[in-house]
Amino acid sequence: MHAPARDTRTRTEKFTDCNTIWNLMQRCVPAPEKPADTADPAPEDPRATQPITITDLASFAPAPATITGEPDNLGVAGLPTNFTTDATAHTRTGELFGYPITVRFTPASFTFHYGDGATKTTTTPGTTWNQLHLPQFTPTDTSHVYRDRGTYTASADTVYTAEIDLGTGWFPITATLTIPGPDQDIRIYEAHTALVAHTCNEDPTAAGC
Repeated sequence: MHAPARDTRTRTEKFTDCNTIWNLMQRCVPAPEKPADTADPAPEDPRATQPITITDLASFAPAPATITGEPDNLGVAGLPTNFTTDATAHTRTGELFGYPITVRFTPASFTFHYGDGATKTTTTPGTTWNQLHLPQFTPTDTSHVYRDRGTYTASADTVYTAEIDLGTGWFPITATLTIPGPDQDIRIYEAHTALVAHTCNEDPTAAGC
């Protein structure tokens, strides 16, 4: 006897025959489906494909710092005039690459321009004499001594670091932004002393009273 011929058809061909010649009483087992082709990848998030730089954040306009001279934007030649700024950490919100974003700007350093050619760079925005528990005309980290009377135009540049939040938490941005502050006129006067026989309380009409 001869052995039956080996059936070399594929499972898919057998399934096709089974459904076509339905009266052969064969058990039809569907051929396994071919896995679908991998779907096209979703478009990449522009926030991931376009690195965010400090320049991108300049449009969010961190606040310039206003400078103030103590006391009352006035001073005395030869004595310290204390300077402070109102810079603090703050946030801005808006859109970048079409996505909502929050930017947090933090002051890192300050350059004080005193208006007489002198400048000073510090990491402090300045502190008032009252907060320092010091008498007026005491030197501070941000004070300046003007040698001559006159009106000087002072200002302060603020260097900001930046962090962004795209909805998943804060992460820092490389580099910094320098924001010039508005001008402030500082009037410096001369002070004169004189020897007198009595104090102003003792003689209100005395020189200098």
